[in-house]
Amino acid sequence: MSRVKVEEEYAARRNEILDVTRKLVYTKGYEQMSIQDILDAMKISKGAFYHYFDSKPALLEALIDRLGEEAEATFLPLLNDPALPALEKLCRYFDTAVQWKASQKDYMLALARIWYSDENAITRDKLFTKMLKRVAPAFTQVIQQGVREGTLSTAFPEQATEITLYLILGLGNKFSEIILGHEDGTIDLSAEERFNIMQKAVAAYTEAMERVLGASAGSIQLMDDDSIRVWTD
Repeated sequence: MSRVKVEEEYAARRNEILDVTRKLVYTKGYEQMSIQDILDAMKISKGAFYHYFDSKPALLEALIDRLGEEAEATFLPLLNDPALPALEKLCRYFDTAVQWKASQKDYMLALARIWYSDENAITRDKLFTKMLKRVAPAFTQVIQQGVREGTLSTAFPEQATEITLYLILGLGNKFSEIILGHEDGTIDLSAEERFNIMQKAVAAYTEAMERVLGASAGSIQLMDDDSIRVWTD
């Protein structure tokens, strides 16, 4: 068997394990799910499983990493579209990301419940750094395009890219803090109160991003009110 064929079969089997894991995260929850559940569902041995993943945390990391790759495959073509002006690329990117997350809200929340636990802090940082390296070049090119077009103004496109992506991460963290805090009872607020906090966060992060990129006020929209309410229902 050729090396390419072996690698293809390895990747296919690994993805099968991740597919089963995703279903179990939905039906049982990550904390309640065991490796034995995966073995039973796939009718494979422990040895076969450990050929692909050396632990349950490694499985979670792979699941999140694959989700990131799926997201990038959906969003990055927008940044690379030669027919679009820079600001439109950014706005379409943000809108598509928001709609994509909302379309799989239950799964995103299931992952967030364990992803934001203290024991996953190092893994979160590692995967964000990995994502930054994959996405940053396209973002930087869009910012440089915007500078040429006169809709953006920054002398530091690469650094502005990094700050922009950290702002996106920060807003996501803020939403997760409110949503998960409501779920576990540490945040006792009505849906409208939670919406108001999220709305102000979106406005603040949007203003910060416009200033970093040198964009005119109101030219960037990270989320509209309807999209925010999806996460307070």
